[in-house]
Amino acid sequence: MKNTLSVLAALVAATVLFASCNANAGAAAVEQAPQASQTAAAGSIVYIQMDSLINQYDMFNDLKSEIEAKVQAIDDDLRKKGNALEKSVQDFQNKLNKGLLTRSQAETQQQELIEREQSLRNLTAQKQLEMQEEEAVMIRKVMDAIQTYLTEYNKTHNYALILTTSASTNTVIVGNPSLDITADVLTGLNAEYIKSKK
Repeated sequence: MKNTLSVLAALVAATVLFASCNANAGAAAVEQAPQASQTAAAGSIVYIQMDSLINQYDMFNDLKSEIEAKVQAIDDDLRKKGNALEKSVQDFQNKLNKGLLTRSQAETQQQELIEREQSLRNLTAQKQLEMQEEEAVMIRKVMDAIQTYLTEYNKTHNYALILTTSASTNTVIVGNPSLDITADVLTGLNAEYIKSKK
């Protein structure tokens, strides 16, 4: 999960519509976001504080929690396998130092330990790749849900343009707070997500 934020930031730069997650900036931004009743008039150019939106979007938080649980389970498993390998290496060294192994036995056990270490490295690399792929899929799901919602949302609001701003990507440097539709979009997104879960 450590790479989730950097993966999100990279995808955001490519799509322009989305930005990386920054909990502190997001929390401050939501406090300043207008209430749903203060949304801008049709034809306006409005903006969304993407950090706030993503950090408080229930779908993102649910999916992030699932991935974090998987990462923790994988870390625990790899740590257990690593500890077992380390113990085997220590046992081998002790036997070798005490002269309890023939040269043939020592060579065989040493080769087995090397193979186990390589296997563990391969497994670690494979799991890291799997988690990166899952994180990328999660981010695409979140982005797709936001994009789909905004398309429908704008059918009823008829804004001329919806921009985004965040702590790392400031498409909007200064904006009238009445043009910030973050709170309205977040309320709608979370309501849609709750409906879809049922």
